[in-house]
Amino acid sequence: MIENAQILLIDDDDESSQNLRTVLAFLGESITPSNSAAWQIRVKESGLKSSQFSAAIIANCREKKLASLIQELHTWEEGLPFILVGEQHLPEELDSKLLSCITAQLPAKLSYQPLLDALHKAKIFHEHFNRLRDFDGVRDFNMFRSLVGESDALQKVRYMMGQVACKEVSVLITGESGTGKEVVARNLHLNSNRSEKPFIPINCGAIPRELLESELFGHEKGAFTGAIASRAGRFELADGGTLFLDEIGDMPLSMQVKLLRVLQERSFERVGGVNTLQADVRILAATHKDLEEMIERGEFRQDLYYRINVFPIEMPSLRERPEDIPLLLNELITIMESEKRGSIRFNSAAIKSLCNYEWPGNVRELANLVERMAILYPHGIVGVENLPEKFRKYSDDSAALSLSSTDLDASREASVVPLQKRPAQNDTAALESGSGLLPLSGIDLKEYLSNLEKDLIEKALSDSSGVVARAAERLQLGRTTLVEKMRKYNLQKPQESESQPSSVEEVEASNVAGKNQSASD
Repeated sequence: MIENAQILLIDDDDESSQNLRTVLAFLGESITPSNSAAWQIRVKESGLKSSQFSAAIIANCREKKLASLIQELHTWEEGLPFILVGEQHLPEELDSKLLSCITAQLPAKLSYQPLLDALHKAKIFHEHFNRLRDFDGVRDFNMFRSLVGESDALQKVRYMMGQVACKEVSVLITGESGTGKEVVARNLHLNSNRSEKPFIPINCGAIPRELLESELFGHEKGAFTGAIASRAGRFELADGGTLFLDEIGDMPLSMQVKLLRVLQERSFERVGGVNTLQADVRILAATHKDLEEMIERGEFRQDLYYRINVFPIEMPSLRERPEDIPLLLNELITIMESEKRGSIRFNSAAIKSLCNYEWPGNVRELANLVERMAILYPHGIVGVENLPEKFRKYSDDSAALSLSSTDLDASREASVVPLQKRPAQNDTAALESGSGLLPLSGIDLKEYLSNLEKDLIEKALSDSSGVVARAAERLQLGRTTLVEKMRKYNLQKPQESESQPSSVEEVEASNVAGKNQSASD
C-alpha cells in the first residue's frame, strides 16, 4: 500500500464536489479536489508526485470532454485508475487500454458498500501497476488482476511472473489442483511477445493415450480407423504462440519420448504423414504431481523434466494464504453479480470460519461454495450457522467465532437481509451502535451523515440548555456555523418554559441580548 495515497477528485459542480469530499473524508481518504480545467495546476500546487495518487474520481465533467480528460490523466500517470460518478457515458473513442483503467462506475446517489468496493478495486489496480512498473516487457498491467490476494506467497508468484513473462523459455507451473495454474499460464502468454498469437491448452490427463499423439501432432487422412480427413494438431494450431500442457505428469512414457524430440528439434510429423513440420511454439507446462518422485519411480523422463523445468513457478495452496480469502470472496461475488447470476454476502464470523478451513480444493472449492450459498440464500448474508458443516471451523482464540446457542438462534433470524432502497430506522441505529450489518443494497450515505449531524446538534443544544454559543463550543464549531446548520435542519432549542424562544431567529436574538446585558453589567 502506498503511504499517504491521494485521491484526485475532479468535479465541475461545486455542490457535488463538496458532497463527495465530505463522504470521502468520512471514509478516511485524503483528497485533492479540482475541476476538469485546472486539475494540472492543482496537482502541481499540492507538491505530490503522480505515483502518489491511487485513483481519480471524475464526476460532472462539463468544461472538457470526458475522453480528452481521461487521456490527459493517463498521459500524466499511466497507472491511474478511474472511478466515474453519475450519468457519464463511456466515450466511443477510448481504446481498450484506457477503458481497462476505468475500474468502476457509480450512480450520483452514492451507497456505502459500492463506494468502498470501487475504492478497493482502484487501489489494488494501482498497487499492481506500481509493483510491475520496472519489469521489462510487461505491457498489460491488468495481467495480475485475476490473481487476487495480497499474501507474501502470492506476491512472490507475481514477481516471478513479471520476471519471465517476456522471456522465451519454458515454464513449469506446479501446485495443487484448483490453485490457478492455468490462470498463471494465460497471463504469461498475454504478456509475452507471442500475445497476438494463439494460446492453445491441452489437458494431457483427459485425453485417452491412443489419441494423445493425434491431438498433439495431428494426423493425415486414413492414418487410422476413423481418420476420415486430415487434421491439424495442437502444435500446428499454436504456431507462433503458446502451447499449455496441463497435467503433464499424466502423459504416458511413450508420448514423453516423442514430445522431447519435438522440443529438441522444433519439428514433427503428423500421424501417418511424411512431411516434416516446424514447431514455433513456447511451452508452458503444469502439474499437481511431484515429478522428481515420478522420475525416481521411472514414471517420468528425467531429460524431459529438465527440458520443461527451465523456470519453475510454484502456486501456493489456499490454506497457505488464508489472509487472501476475504479478497477472493469479494472478487468471486463481484464476478457473479456482473454475470447476473445472483449475489451473496458473508458476515465477519463466517469469513473467519472459512479462513480456518483447510481447502483441499483450493480456490475452485471456494468458488463452488460461493455459488452454492448464492443459490441457498439469494441476496442474503451468510453466517457461520448457514455454512455447510465441514466449513464451520472455529478458532479458540477468536471471540467472534465463539458463538453460544442463543447467539446462533438470534443470528439465524437476521442471517438473510432483504434488499431495500435505504436503511430503516433500526438499521441506522444498528450502524450507530457498531453492532449491525449494512443492508445488502447499501445505505444512502449522504442522508445518513445528515441525520447523524442533526442528531448530534440536537443533543448538544439539549445539554447546553439551548445556548447556541455553549453548544457550538461542545461541537467545536463556530457559533455562526452552528446557527446556519440549525436553520438548515429547522432545529429549535429545548422548550423549558413558555417564555423561552423557540425558533432559530429567537435563539440568536436571545443570545445577542444576553451578551449585551453581560457587557453592560
